[in-house]
Amino acid sequence: MTKLGIYVQVPFCQTKCTYCNFHTGVVGTSRFAPYAEAVCREIREHEAFYGAAGVTLPEALASAAVDTVYFGGGTPSMLDPSHLQNMVDVIRATFSERPASPIESGQAEGGPYGAEISEVTLEADPETIEPGKAAAWVRAGINRVSFGLQSFVDKELIAAGRMHRRQDIYRAVPILREAGISNISFDLIAGLPHQTKESWRQSLEELAALGPEHVSVYLLEIDEGSRLGKELLQGGGRYSAGAVPREDEMAEFYEMAQESLRGAGYHHYEISNWAKPGFESKHNLKYWRREPYLGFGAGAHSFSGRERWANAHDAAEYVSAIQGGRLPIEQHEKLTAESALEEELFLGLRQLDGIDLAQIEREYGVALAGRFDPLASAGLVEREGSLVRLAPGRLSVSNEVFVELMR
Repeated sequence: MTKLGIYVQVPFCQTKCTYCNFHTGVVGTSRFAPYAEAVCREIREHEAFYGAAGVTLPEALASAAVDTVYFGGGTPSMLDPSHLQNMVDVIRATFSERPASPIESGQAEGGPYGAEISEVTLEADPETIEPGKAAAWVRAGINRVSFGLQSFVDKELIAAGRMHRRQDIYRAVPILREAGISNISFDLIAGLPHQTKESWRQSLEELAALGPEHVSVYLLEIDEGSRLGKELLQGGGRYSAGAVPREDEMAEFYEMAQESLRGAGYHHYEISNWAKPGFESKHNLKYWRREPYLGFGAGAHSFSGRERWANAHDAAEYVSAIQGGRLPIEQHEKLTAESALEEELFLGLRQLDGIDLAQIEREYGVALAGRFDPLASAGLVEREGSLVRLAPGRLSVSNEVFVELMR
């Protein structure tokens, strides 16, 4: 039976970080309950909403059970735990095959919601962690927390507009462990203002000492979508733009992370992601493997295997539309064979295991070897039989590889 991933977008934050290019906003807490109620309604009535919006769910998905749930944002940990509890309850009632038995309740495999929901992730910021909230998250079935730490250096956190400080990280992690969260992920950003080789090494060393089960390392994105990115592109100096490391330094930081995390026992399984054995993100693997997932909430994206669609980003517009019985879809694409193939290559190569060229050629009825020969000759990819993967030493410039591949 097909297993679905569910993504719930919570587009609220306490503040807007200087590097953030996401569609999130700082709003009063009075907006939280109506938003959570709208998400619950979208989940319950998703098939009717999809039909009215012209989205067609394959029959296999209409009866699919859910095995992963991911609350992203924004900062979902800002919500009252009851809002999260309600959303997980509605997901279970709408998609789950069966209720959990008393024996299953509380087990690591699926928590209180049965074996079919094996991973429920909550994105959280360190300063939002409290013992009571953490205990309530566990009762709601949340068994994985993804921390947006970004750095262990206060100077970098301040420049980036983050609310937490280094000491908040050390306060929050024990709270989660004591509550029963045995799967924690840390995010770091390579390229923050004022970051140096020495400060980056400090963040990597402190991360390894705390021993999260999963790590994500992202290079600072420079584009018009963030205040810092726009300032850099315009040659300005606000938001500590003048203290942003050079691109070659960011690449060096990434390579330092590869070495440090390998030495600390982490398996590098996707360009930006490392995990201890058995702790790879089950939900995010669905994205890279082109498995189906449904997104709920403002700005959430969905993929049925044949179509992709996304809700409107404005949270107030989203709530108003749902309350009026309409799903505010702003993007809807029915994939062609060509676009599906491009996704297969792009997303597949993000995984360190690579892609099986022969299998893809059979599935899509194409010949691809010629597209990879120049890349192999240039040392950008490695070939082993029909298996193709990015060359380990070229991961920091993977976008250049993808551009060449799609020419």
